[in-house]
Amino acid sequence: MTIEQSIVFAVLFLAFILFGTERVRYDVVALLALLAVTATGIVPGDQAFEGFGHPAVVTVAAVLVLSRGLQNSGVVDILAKGMLHVGNGPALQVAALTGLVAGLSGFVNNVGALALLMPVALWMARKGGNPPSILLMPLAFGSLLGGMTTLIGTPPNIVIAMFRSQTGAEPFRMFDFAPVGAGVALAGLLYISLLGWRLVPQRKGLASREELFHIQDYTTELRVPEDSKIVGQPLRELETTSEADVAVVGVLRGAWRMPAPSPFEILRAGDVVIVEADSDALKALVDAADLELVGSKEPAEEILGSNEVELVEVVVRPDSALEGNTAWTFNLRSRYGVNLLGVARAGARLKERLRGIQFRAGDVLLLQGATDALHQALPVLGCLPLAERDLRLGQPRRIPLAMGIFAAAVTAAATGWLPAPIAFVGAAIIMILTGLISLRDAYRAIDWPILVLLGALIPVAQALERSGGAELIALNILQISHWMPPEAILVTVLVASMFLSDLVNNAAAALLMAPIAISVAEGLGVSADPFLMSVAVGASCAFLTPIGHQSNTLVMGPGGYRFGDYWRMGLALEVVIVAAGIPLILWFWPLGL
Repeated sequence: MTIEQSIVFAVLFLAFILFGTERVRYDVVALLALLAVTATGIVPGDQAFEGFGHPAVVTVAAVLVLSRGLQNSGVVDILAKGMLHVGNGPALQVAALTGLVAGLSGFVNNVGALALLMPVALWMARKGGNPPSILLMPLAFGSLLGGMTTLIGTPPNIVIAMFRSQTGAEPFRMFDFAPVGAGVALAGLLYISLLGWRLVPQRKGLASREELFHIQDYTTELRVPEDSKIVGQPLRELETTSEADVAVVGVLRGAWRMPAPSPFEILRAGDVVIVEADSDALKALVDAADLELVGSKEPAEEILGSNEVELVEVVVRPDSALEGNTAWTFNLRSRYGVNLLGVARAGARLKERLRGIQFRAGDVLLLQGATDALHQALPVLGCLPLAERDLRLGQPRRIPLAMGIFAAAVTAAATGWLPAPIAFVGAAIIMILTGLISLRDAYRAIDWPILVLLGALIPVAQALERSGGAELIALNILQISHWMPPEAILVTVLVASMFLSDLVNNAAAALLMAPIAISVAEGLGVSADPFLMSVAVGASCAFLTPIGHQSNTLVMGPGGYRFGDYWRMGLALEVVIVAAGIPLILWFWPLGL
């Protein structure tokens, strides 16, 4: 082993540890790995950031913008409405939801497709009296299965397509993944619909807002007497008068009701302030601000929401700006005009002080605020509404135009008339120019951490290849399995890709496994195509943990899942995928050169 190879392996080993522990976010880990291989001279300094201009990075960004444009047009909403007519049986609901999300995920970003259907799944669970857990995990897994069917369905496919050009062949085109991906997806969907959902733990999850948060049990009315020190002071002074953990959800002034009042509203004698707080916090506030306890909760039910004010459940996305922060440090109310009324994790409301809770991906938050404020805040905060689907910023329904632009891009890429990056970037620009998506919304649609991950790890993957590290790993694989036929080694590559994607981001798994797969194929003297295709399939199969893919993380809170719940359905699903995927790969992408 050379010094360069040792350095690359050491950097990758440390990166895997950081990826797995999640103590440092994956895009930062990727940048640290890039800096390490650059500082040691393995990657020349003038080539360190060439990955950010790689066609795979550009294509992923353009596809994310196109996905948002399609969502804004209303085409996905029309398809989702069909789910409202599905019966109450869990098997039928699972089959319908997973089939729809898989179909959408082939053309729309799979996290976006999942986000649009999560509220529908929760509604269907409540309608049928079923635990949300039996619908949400199958929905997440279905989004991963659908993503492997086309070039643009998932970033690993785009990465693998570009790696194919290193073998002297053209990059994979739009539907080159379909023969294998569609067959594997169909096998996976059949398993999930017939058996898999029965293996999911029936956790309570997000049964309903009333059951989960019991918000009325925490709301109390307080009257501001004439001699109170808070008279004439802005409302925000009331919230900072004591160290009590309270949220002001409304103010009554005679017949005038003010839901989610401004923190700058001046309090007057006789005002009735409705606060959300537990008994200890309530006592501290009453004593500190010289308030009088009224006690009735009936007006609170009316004032929590109105035509202008919303009470909404949201889930914290991975890479949300809230992750690792608290409501206090993030200053939710002052910066965004949003009240945090409750936090649930793994299907149960947290009893800690709200201002001190550090948010995690998958947490379910109960927020109150003016509709306009929520419209603006949720995309910035990185939260997805779970029930109030109208909170997603939308555009007028211009479905034919959106579908026409998208179809033209797909056709141009599929036929080879235009390279995929040019076709999809062009379509994204046309969507912006035609008003299907605003420029600001387009930038928000791009998953920047994923782009940073790709841009940083592409040179690292190239360093693994150029240093001979990929070839060394391939030689060890061939030596260990010298008695095995190429088909068995293909299985090994597929399973290794699956295992890696359960621990690190799936795009990172594809980037690191692709050069190894090519080296293995060269060592065997066979075509690299089946090995690249096995990496593409394996990298899309993060079914054992909630950290392998954003879709898995997003359903963790609303479904009430624990870390160890995923393998119960996911392990058998991965076995099904290997059993279906290997014959399909060998049939459509033979080993012969």
